Amino acid sequence: MAKGDDALARKRNRVRRKRLRSSENAVSARVAAIIASKRRRKSGKRRGCEGMCFSLPTPDDPFNERHGKKSKVDEPTDDAEDAATAAAVVRDGNPRKKDANTKKQRASETEVGCVDLDRPSKFLVVCLNAIRDAVAPEDGGGSSIHGAGDWGVELWRCCSAPAPSDVLDTSGASATLEQTAWLVSTACDIVARKERLGMVVSCPFLLYIVPSQEKAAQVRSICKPLKSLGIHSVSLHPGASIEHQIAGRLKSCEPEFLIATPERLLELVSSKAIDISGVSMLVIDGLRCFLDLNVTDKIYSIRDAISSNPQITIFTDPSDKNVAMMARNLLHGRITKLSINDSVSSRSAFITQHVHLCPLERQKTSKVKEILEQILKSHAKKTLKVLLVAANGQKAQNLSSSLKLENCTVTDDTHGNSFTICSSVGLMNVLVKDRETMEMTDIGEFEIVLIVDLPPSVDEYSEILSDVARHVIGGEVHSIFCNTDAPLVKPLAEVLAKCGQAVPEFFKNLEPS
Repeated sequence: MAKGDDALARKRNRVRRKRLRSSENAVSARVAAIIASKRRRKSGKRRGCEGMCFSLPTPDDPFNERHGKKSKVDEPTDDAEDAATAAAVVRDGNPRKKDANTKKQRASETEVGCVDLDRPSKFLVVCLNAIRDAVAPEDGGGSSIHGAGDWGVELWRCCSAPAPSDVLDTSGASATLEQTAWLVSTACDIVARKERLGMVVSCPFLLYIVPSQEKAAQVRSICKPLKSLGIHSVSLHPGASIEHQIAGRLKSCEPEFLIATPERLLELVSSKAIDISGVSMLVIDGLRCFLDLNVTDKIYSIRDAISSNPQITIFTDPSDKNVAMMARNLLHGRITKLSINDSVSSRSAFITQHVHLCPLERQKTSKVKEILEQILKSHAKKTLKVLLVAANGQKAQNLSSSLKLENCTVTDDTHGNSFTICSSVGLMNVLVKDRETMEMTDIGEFEIVLIVDLPPSVDEYSEILSDVARHVIGGEVHSIFCNTDAPLVKPLAEVLAKCGQAVPEFFKNLEPS
């Protein structure tokens, strides 16, 4: 005899109840009834027998439309809580602690959109791991990607800051696999953060300029593992026809990352096949190579085609002065120099070093005046910022007092160690500091640094040199050398030679026997 629908339904329900009772997460019938009642109470739908369980009407809600829930107007504000806390302090005499959860909630609300620059985000590590796992062993493997962590974290901080800083890397002629992995992972992290905040991300977001088709293929292979994370990349180079690249790549998807050679990119931009006006990050890999290929005008054209103010990262060899001039023309904002190696020549790239001889200590003041006059003449019609470094506070005070001549306008300063030299040639803002208080000074603001008293060790000189070069392209470091500094002749000459600077002839006469 065929069973009816009611019998089949009862059987299904019986099997379902038996399955729930045998599961690990099963609860008793009483707890299940309480959970169901709570859900109905929150949704405002109740059984007829539960009619008296509704909350009573109030003067603020006479028709009980809120179902007992407080409105946003009724919630206490921060001012009300602070006032209540202050009243409790006056009444009890003891300060009342606020709820920790409330503090955390306010902190999370005020820090929306802010980046914790103390440590990289988890998504950045996920991107790095994806690239590491996908890199073939014959290509060098991906085990060394996390080995470049110090350099990568500094790059991530420069790009992820609220006011991003342009980056100039002087480690070598072009970016290594590890540097490219950190760079594209940083761009992925920024894209994900913007999308999480509901911001519109322009496509392409990252424009990666390479000098050759081989380099484009290498960068594309590093970006390919990021496709599973929602980041698409397209490579444009002369190895394929323009029609194929337009129809097969640019129209099929809107890539977040675009890797291109200058010639092919400008062809597509001129034909309006792609729009790069909204690019947020621009990478120029191998600036020296573009100089050798004589395509610097194309690099400038690409930069002019970007109407926004992108964050720019340049990888280049620091051995050529023409490279420094081109980098200075491309980078207009705040600059941060990075290097994956810790050599003095790499950390002090694009900085000119001058050593001036002053045999006697008492002649240093007149020598400083002479050097400042030479700097004014060599930088005519410019406003310069010069930092003078003395051995201690007393020498800094004496030097500042002796340099305040009739043609100087004294500016307001706590210690009176800053002044302005006004001349018909130019204008010079001078700040005198000693080595002890120089740590509190942002050396990156000064284009020229004059070390009046050389430090006792060359390591301290190299540290000053690196601090000057960190945020400046084409800066100058002048130092005064006395007979008492004779023990520094050999190590200082080695530093000058490593940095490609001219070693003074008088070093031969001062060299200790």
